[in-house]
Amino acid sequence: MSVLSTVAALTASRTGRAEPLTTVRHQHLDEKPFVLVPLTLAGEACAPLAALAGTDPEHPTLLTVRQPRNRAERFRFAERLAALLLAHIDGCLTETEPYTVGRGKEKEERLRFQRAPQLLVPNGEGIAYVRLLGRLTRLRATEGPYAVDPSVPALGKWLTWYAELAEFPNSGVLLAMTRLLSAHWATGQSPSEDSHLASLLAWIDLPEGSDGAQAAREAEDPAVWPPAGPSTDPVFDRTLHELMTRYDEASDERGREAVGRQIDRELHGQMLPTWQLMWRSVELLRALPEGAHVPGRWTLDRRWFSEYAEYLDADGRPQARRDQAVRAARRLARLEDAVARYEAERAYDDPLVMAEYELTGEAFTGTVTARDEDRFIPGDRPGSQVWRPTITLRTDARVGLAVGTEVKSPARPGQGARILDVRQEDDGDHTVVLQLKGGFANKRKPPAPAGTLAEIGEELTYTTLNLTAMPSALPDEENTPWTHGGPPQPYEPTDEDAEETWE
Repeated sequence: MSVLSTVAALTASRTGRAEPLTTVRHQHLDEKPFVLVPLTLAGEACAPLAALAGTDPEHPTLLTVRQPRNRAERFRFAERLAALLLAHIDGCLTETEPYTVGRGKEKEERLRFQRAPQLLVPNGEGIAYVRLLGRLTRLRATEGPYAVDPSVPALGKWLTWYAELAEFPNSGVLLAMTRLLSAHWATGQSPSEDSHLASLLAWIDLPEGSDGAQAAREAEDPAVWPPAGPSTDPVFDRTLHELMTRYDEASDERGREAVGRQIDRELHGQMLPTWQLMWRSVELLRALPEGAHVPGRWTLDRRWFSEYAEYLDADGRPQARRDQAVRAARRLARLEDAVARYEAERAYDDPLVMAEYELTGEAFTGTVTARDEDRFIPGDRPGSQVWRPTITLRTDARVGLAVGTEVKSPARPGQGARILDVRQEDDGDHTVVLQLKGGFANKRKPPAPAGTLAEIGEELTYTTLNLTAMPSALPDEENTPWTHGGPPQPYEPTDEDAEETWE
């Protein structure tokens, strides 16, 4: 935990109420997200038991598997889930908008969809469920002795796409609600306890005069708030076992159906509280203003969605079980770049997040006390001069950045700055002199356009965080060096791939 989040957690523990960690919401929330609350059979790897799914808070669709050990019923569950999720995805494959990639002669105009299908699950285990269910369904054959409906591998491909993007912090297509809430509020309980959705929300959505710790203890009662899945409550497992035994031993179809409806009711009762908590969480998060960089990140999600939909139309082969060398390296580079960009964007959007970097010495805030608008320095060519104005800031905090460090301000992200001098005054304050470059509407001499040069008395924050970090250049897959296996062969799923599990 960071210093400020630790202080916030201690404050929440003292006051009995959750403390905000941000001033804005750092993730996009779609107007119509697809919510999935899954349950799995105890002791089985991703054996689907039930799910509540859909986009309507008042009318969720119940999916159940009355005998999860039956392979045919498992795939019928996958078919029903595919009918819901693929319809939601198809609803986003309608209106498009043009955008441009590349520069100069390499500039190219493409199309992307105006919407992307957002999927919300209760917790991190829900993301793991999506990943595993995708792996278990995307490689299935639609012909032969164990053929499945074509919608099943289609569902698996999309679930794998969701799970892969969930690893990128700047993507919002698959989000775990507990992670989303705990990124915006600090509670007085441990991070492991924050993974319990009902307990976490008890601290955040607290009636006036109530105590968060007491409310959290009450929320942990499985009789009131069943687990948010995918794992079930052990006490409920005994009830479920009895019902499934009666279901298997029923003497006729009418008796089996009666027990089956009872199983459905019990499963619905286990998931409905979590379904309601999910939508309440959405309401609380929507009440926060959206961060300035959130729309740009969602635009990138829409681009990835458009590209993957285009790939499925053109090729359609499922993702391989393992990435080839260049693909894995490229993915790692993208992930590292995404983490750096996301952290920088959060800090630029949110003063509470930026305060963390001030504590670690990667940023400082000061008041402009002087500026030199008419300053020129020698250029690269003999006898030439370039315009480089300076501003002087005064701060009562210690400045840990060295002379020569390149910094930027969230107030003017397009204007670079370089620290020329840092000195401590007699009263303990620090004075920082910054040389500015760019951000003057392409002007190369004074006067600076209005608003582009900081005014005396203006408070500014400067940081080493960079919004324009770029991933390393890597070769194309066909140029994979021999030391890494050479150019990979096109992936074709085998029977062994498909029969790895669920048999």
